Amino acid sequence: MELSDLPSVDALAAELSQTFELPLPVVANAARRAIDAARIEIRAGRNADPATIASELLADIMVARPRRVINATGVLLHTNLGRAPVAVQTADGASTILTGASNVEIDIRTGRRSRRHDYLDALIPLVTEAEAGFAVNNNAGALLLALASVAGAGGKVAVSRGELIEIGGSFRLPDLMAASGAQLVEVGTTNRTRIADYEAVADTVDAILKVHPSNYRIDGFAEEASYGELAGLSAKIDVPFIADIGSGLIDEGAPWLARSDRSWLAGEPGVIQTIRSGADLVLFSGDKLLGGPQGGVIVGKAEAVARARSHPIARAVRLDGSSIAAIADTFELYANQQVSAIPFWSMVCETLETVEARSKAVIEGIGAVATIVDGASVPGAGSTPGSTIPTRLIRLDGDADRLWSRLAQAPTPVIASRRDGSVYVDLRSVLPGDDGAVRTALIAATS
Repeated sequence: MELSDLPSVDALAAELSQTFELPLPVVANAARRAIDAARIEIRAGRNADPATIASELLADIMVARPRRVINATGVLLHTNLGRAPVAVQTADGASTILTGASNVEIDIRTGRRSRRHDYLDALIPLVTEAEAGFAVNNNAGALLLALASVAGAGGKVAVSRGELIEIGGSFRLPDLMAASGAQLVEVGTTNRTRIADYEAVADTVDAILKVHPSNYRIDGFAEEASYGELAGLSAKIDVPFIADIGSGLIDEGAPWLARSDRSWLAGEPGVIQTIRSGADLVLFSGDKLLGGPQGGVIVGKAEAVARARSHPIARAVRLDGSSIAAIADTFELYANQQVSAIPFWSMVCETLETVEARSKAVIEGIGAVATIVDGASVPGAGSTPGSTIPTRLIRLDGDADRLWSRLAQAPTPVIASRRDGSVYVDLRSVLPGDDGAVRTALIAATS
């Protein structure tokens, strides 16, 4: 191709718009970039096709465009797939707020301004047994706010070396502590940190922080100070104790599981139990074991919560009206003892017999390429690392990469897992209403 053969931006954009259903400005920008790149290549004596270059750019944009997919991986809280799906009633309530005006910061009795967290502060303590509570945009935001409000600029915070975590997206606890203005005081060792290690620095710190590991466990020769021990020490030296428990399991006993197996929850701290231990602030995620939308919840003693809520950073990490509504509805389900309506807990409680019956219905008539085998689902999102829940899997034999890709290219993409040369579909992580779409995708992928 010669320079004189390069198309105009408008002509190339019009051509590409026939293939890519994207806003015209997005297509035109890709066309412009592709023509510029082709011009450079042609001047350097190399061949270049701007239509091909633009198509590759737009394909990357298309695949990143938000859309609904079906999580058939068996990872119930899949971070890359949006973590916890919320209950239909929760989504409907948030949608009502999103599509109109709401009382997010107005007292509808007087017309005067109110605080957007008033309802959460009335509701969350009833569920968690805390004196007060509110929510922010995510748990990292909750930790940033807690550290800034408790320790302040230059304040020293004691934390175990074994809890200096890094989670997905290269998020590192020491970096967040630095951003809050707090100074990190490392105590203990990677595998063993006793209460004596905290006592050794008690006279030099302004707060104590305990972080529950989000995506790993230290087994074997390991020891850690308990929440109760740290709460007792913090009260003795009169400094706040912050407990970041991460996953948001409301109650270690999980009474809503009835007769279901609880062994996979072993070692996961509960919000209620951590509050009872005496922590000043307890932080946890909304979209993990709580089973709600993305958010970070801050509960604890009234004075500490009020200090966090009034800190300038609180405005930077605050929630909008629809997110407040979604978190409130999730807590209402706990308050009304309707936890089974939360999709995550419904998935957990589904029996092997039910998963198998659904699997048989999905693969009926597909042929020998699809079989049902034993497997294990994973809670996911860093919750209860190493724990699994027994399940039944649909195994697809054949070209694993081809099968996986064809499932992912279904009208509603079905995201499965690949290992050992086969593709596996776990209906435990699939909402029952999506079984028909999974069956249609399987038929298309295996035909």
